[in-house]
Amino acid sequence: MRLSFLEPLYKEAGPFASVYLDTSRDSAVEDPDSAIALRWRHLRDDLLAEGADPESIAAVAGTVGDDVRVPGQHGQALFTAHGKLVLQDELPRPPAQDTAHFGALPDTLPLIAQHAPEIAYLAVRVHYTGRHSTDAEGTVRIDTEAGTWPLTKVTPGDRLHMEVPVAEWQHLAERLGRQLETQARRRGAETLVLAGDTWARGILARRLPTHLRSRLATAEGGGRPEPGRALLEGQLDRLFSGRMAAHDRALLETFMARRAHDGACAEGLAATVAALQRGQVSALFLNNHPESPLRLWVGPEPGQLALTESDLRVYGVPTVREERADAALTRALVGTGAELVLVPEEQLRLREGVGVLLRYADAVRYGDEAQAA
Repeated sequence: MRLSFLEPLYKEAGPFASVYLDTSRDSAVEDPDSAIALRWRHLRDDLLAEGADPESIAAVAGTVGDDVRVPGQHGQALFTAHGKLVLQDELPRPPAQDTAHFGALPDTLPLIAQHAPEIAYLAVRVHYTGRHSTDAEGTVRIDTEAGTWPLTKVTPGDRLHMEVPVAEWQHLAERLGRQLETQARRRGAETLVLAGDTWARGILARRLPTHLRSRLATAEGGGRPEPGRALLEGQLDRLFSGRMAAHDRALLETFMARRAHDGACAEGLAATVAALQRGQVSALFLNNHPESPLRLWVGPEPGQLALTESDLRVYGVPTVREERADAALTRALVGTGAELVLVPEEQLRLREGVGVLLRYADAVRYGDEAQAA
């Protein structure tokens, strides 16, 4: 996963207020606005206890709950620095727990986890209820949406709607297939999800270009979506849940192959920090442990991180502080343009929960170097 969406945040100097809040407005809550306001008051107290300045708290307060246009269950991630809202993002799912943190580095990993796996897709719904014959009267209605799952749950993608006479459907389906292929290549879509009437969607499926047919996934159902929600949202959830994006999966396979042959990769916190210090990391793999006690020492710059305070002092870094390891690692990744891949532990358990794919390898392997240290 590329972390370019976090770049505006790290251009600011801390300290930061990081807030994750359930802002759902569904039928399960009688007065959602009052519930959101109450949850925010608790988080505000947490920020004050951590020393947040009144300006930063005011910047959050002015934004909490302003996502009234987003239906259903969701959340907000808000980040402020020096009284200015620096980044705001909608969460496809409510946070597991409302949290607020004030510190030198922003708490971005919960936001990253909700962006994952960032699967680009095309969704197509073919609606037809008439007689299954091209001699029939009526029209075939087609809805398409290009999006990135799961973000389209709260930020719907580009959607098109068209209606064609049943008699012309076979001819126009071929043209539509070519249009979808062009769109899929432009958007980098790895899957086309096709739902709707079996007969009408079958005509389209058989006329898709070969490149797109190999990426086809058919789904049952596919009623009209709730306003503001993704097309075929339920089908997308069932299809993509627990799956990695193809790009991330390829990176992980490369890491595993290199690890098996002592190639340009490293594993464990010490080896990872050493590689980040040198700007050698192309991708970092992380078993996400929100409760992890691991911490690192950091300086003002993204590449200034170390296992101990003395390690940073040796390099002449005047101002150092101790931070959560995941916060320090994320800042270093954004600062060096490296990617992040969240890896379920049941798929691959990494030493100390972290490993890296290197842009190049030193003569001395990082694992050996870390053990010698």
